[in-house]
Amino acid sequence: MIISALCFVAGILCVQQFSELPGLYWLLMITMAGLVLACLRHWRTVFFIIGLLWAVLFAMQRLDDRLPTTLESIEIPVTGVITDLPDLNKQRSTFDFKITQSPYKLPHKIRLSWYYPDQTIKSGQKWSFVVKLKRPHGSLNPGGFDYEKYLFSQGVGATGYIRTQTKPLLLGRVSGWFSIAVWRQTIADDLTQLLQGNSSLGLIKALTIGDGSDISKTKWDIFRKTGTTHLVVISGSHVGLLAGLAYLWVLKLWARFGYLKWAPQTIAAISAIIVATLYSGLAGFSVPTQRALVMLSVWMLSVILQRNSKPYNTLALSLFAVLAYDPLAVLSVGFWLSYLAVGLIVYVISGRLGKHNTVIEMLKINAATSLGLSPLLLIYFQQISVISPIANFIAVPLISFLSVPLALLGVASMALSPWLAMQLFQITDGSLQVLMVFLNTCAQLPMALYTHAQPPFWLLLFTVPAVLILLAPVGMPYRYLSVLLFLPMFASTADKPAAGSIKLTVLDVGQALSIVIQTQQHSLIFDAGSKYSEDSDAGISTLLPFLRYEGINTVDTLMISHADSDHIGGAASLIKGIPVKAVLTTAMRQLQDYQPIKCEAGQTWEWDAVMFRVLAPITELSSENDNACVLQIKTLTTSYLLPSDIEAEAETALMTNYGQALKSDVLIAPHHGSKTSSTPAYLAVVDPKVILISAGYLSKFGHPHPDVTHRYQQQGIEWFNTAEQGALTITEPNDHWQIEAMRTTEGKYWNNK
Repeated sequence: MIISALCFVAGILCVQQFSELPGLYWLLMITMAGLVLACLRHWRTVFFIIGLLWAVLFAMQRLDDRLPTTLESIEIPVTGVITDLPDLNKQRSTFDFKITQSPYKLPHKIRLSWYYPDQTIKSGQKWSFVVKLKRPHGSLNPGGFDYEKYLFSQGVGATGYIRTQTKPLLLGRVSGWFSIAVWRQTIADDLTQLLQGNSSLGLIKALTIGDGSDISKTKWDIFRKTGTTHLVVISGSHVGLLAGLAYLWVLKLWARFGYLKWAPQTIAAISAIIVATLYSGLAGFSVPTQRALVMLSVWMLSVILQRNSKPYNTLALSLFAVLAYDPLAVLSVGFWLSYLAVGLIVYVISGRLGKHNTVIEMLKINAATSLGLSPLLLIYFQQISVISPIANFIAVPLISFLSVPLALLGVASMALSPWLAMQLFQITDGSLQVLMVFLNTCAQLPMALYTHAQPPFWLLLFTVPAVLILLAPVGMPYRYLSVLLFLPMFASTADKPAAGSIKLTVLDVGQALSIVIQTQQHSLIFDAGSKYSEDSDAGISTLLPFLRYEGINTVDTLMISHADSDHIGGAASLIKGIPVKAVLTTAMRQLQDYQPIKCEAGQTWEWDAVMFRVLAPITELSSENDNACVLQIKTLTTSYLLPSDIEAEAETALMTNYGQALKSDVLIAPHHGSKTSSTPAYLAVVDPKVILISAGYLSKFGHPHPDVTHRYQQQGIEWFNTAEQGALTITEPNDHWQIEAMRTTEGKYWNNK
C-alpha cells in the first residue's frame, strides 16, 4: 500500500515538471504501456502511470476552463454567486465568483476585485456585474510566489475587476443550508459584531473558520519567525484533536447513559467523524484538513469494523483519496509539509519500546518535525525558525487544549447565549495574548531565524537519509554520524559573478521597476517596485524573497531613481527587512528617515573591477520623470544603461552631455516603453544590442507602446518584456553576456505564456 501510494504520487508529481502537457499520441502510448504492465503485474509501475494519466487529464480539463484570449479586456455582463469569504481592505474587495449566466463561454470560477465598493459584500450573495477579465497571470521571479500556479490549483480560470459605470445589482443570497461558505460568512459576521475592537479577533477567526485575513502583518511575521504559522490556521492537528476529544466524551457518556444496542466505540467513532467533517468544513476543506479527515475516517472505520489499521497504511490511503479528488494538491507546499510532518511523527513514536513520558514525547515530536522539515523549508522559503521547537512546545498545547476548544464553544454559544459566548471569548483572548507575548519574545531572540540561499533539490538525496537515520531508534550504531549528511545542504552557496562581471536581474514587478545588480562581493538595487496596499508591496512580495533566494544578506546600495510610487513603493519594507548600507536617491523627502544621499551626475564607484557611474540628473528639468537618476554600469566586457522613467527631454540632455559615451550593450527601456521615451535619436546614440522592458500584463497604460517596439524592430534591437517572459536575468559567463527569461527556463504548463 505504501509503495503503491508513493508511485501514484510520483506519477502526479512528474506531470507538474512539464513545461507543456503531452499530446493525444503520447497519452495513448502511455495508456497502452500501462495496460501491458498491468498484464505483467508490474503494479508499482502501473500505479505510477495511473497517477501520471490522471494528473494530465485533470490538468487538461483545468486548462480548458481558462478564459479565451479573445475575451480579455472587454466588458462582459455576468451573473453568479460569491463562493468564499471576501478579502477586504480599504481599497478593494477580492472574492471568488461562480458564474451562472453570461453571453460568453466563461470559466466556471473567476476571481474579481471591486475597487472602493459602495455596497456590503458577503459570501453567498448573488450579483449581476459588468466585468473586465484577463487570463490568470502573475509575476514570475526566482524565489517568489507563483500566483499563476496558485490560481491554477484553485481552479480560477480568469481574474478581473468590476466596472461600476454599470451599477452592480444584488439579486439575493443563497440559503445557508446549502452553502458552507454562507455558514462561514455568518459566523465571521457574528464574531466581528460581538468582538469588535478585540485585539484577538483576527486570531479567533483564523482558529474557528480558517479566515486569517484580519491578522496583522506584524503577527504573521512573529508566527513565521517562530515556526508556528501552522497553528494559526485550521490544521490537521486541530481536526484530529477535536475529533479525539469528541470520541472520548461520547465514549464515556454513551457507555454510562446510552442505548447499548450499539457499541459505545461505534457511536463515538461516528461522532468523531461528524465533528471532524464539520470543523474541516469551517476551514473550507483545506488540504491539511482533507488529509486529517481521510486519515481519521479510516481509523474510525477500523474501530467500527473492529479491524487493526497500520498508521502508514492509513497515511497511504489518505494520499490516494486526497490526490484522487485533486491531483493538483501536490502544487501546495502545505501538502508536503502536512504529510511529512505526520509521517515523521509516526516514525518517531510508533513501535518504540520503553516507558513513555508525555513531556519527553512532546519534546521529541517537536524536535523531530523541526529537524525533519528543515531541508524542505530551506528549499521552499530559504528560512528556518531555530526557535521553533521551543515555541511549539508551549504554543501547541496552549492552542490545542485551551484556545481552540474555547473559541469553538464560543462560536457554538453565540446564537443561544451571547453573554456566555463573550465570557468564553474573553478567556480565549487572554490565552492568545499570553501566547503572543511569549512568541514575540522568542521572535526577538538573536538568531531566531536562520536564512540561507536556496539549496538545489538534489541535496535531498543526502538529507532525507540523514533525517531517517538520525531519528531512528537509539540502538542504531553510529546514527549521529548522519549529521554529516546535512552539511552539503547548509554549506551550499549561491553562484556569484566573477570579478569584472555582474549578474543583473530585472524583476517581474508588473507596471513598475526593480533591478538587482550583483558583483562578486557587492549588491545594488535600482528601484523597489510598487506599493499595493498598507501591508503589501514589491519589497515584501518580490525583493526580499529574491534576495533570500540569492543568498544576499546585505544590500550595499539602494538606488531609488525618483519618487513615483512604482519605483519607491517597496523601499521601506526592503530597508526594514534587510540591512542596507546606503540609500542613493532624488526622493530625499520621502526617504528622509533613512539618511539618504542625493543622487547627482558625476558620482562614481568601483566594485570588484566593475565601474558604476551616475549620469543624471544633470540639471533641473521640467518633469519629475526627467529628473530621475540614470545609472551606467561597465564590466570588463559589457556596458549597461539604466535610465528609469526619463522621457524625451532628459534623453536629449543626456545626448548633449555625454554623446557617444552613452553607448551601451544593454538598455533598460526608459519609462517602461512609453511613447514619450526611446526617441529614434536616443536609440541611435545608445545603440543597444538588447532592450529589457519592465511592464505589466495588459497594463492600462499600454506599455510598451506599439510605436516604441516598432522603433526597436526598425533598428534591429532585440527586446524582452517581463510581462510576457517573467524576470529577466543577464549573466556574463566566459567573457560574453547571455539572457535568461524565467518563463522560458522555469515556466510550467500552467504558466500563461
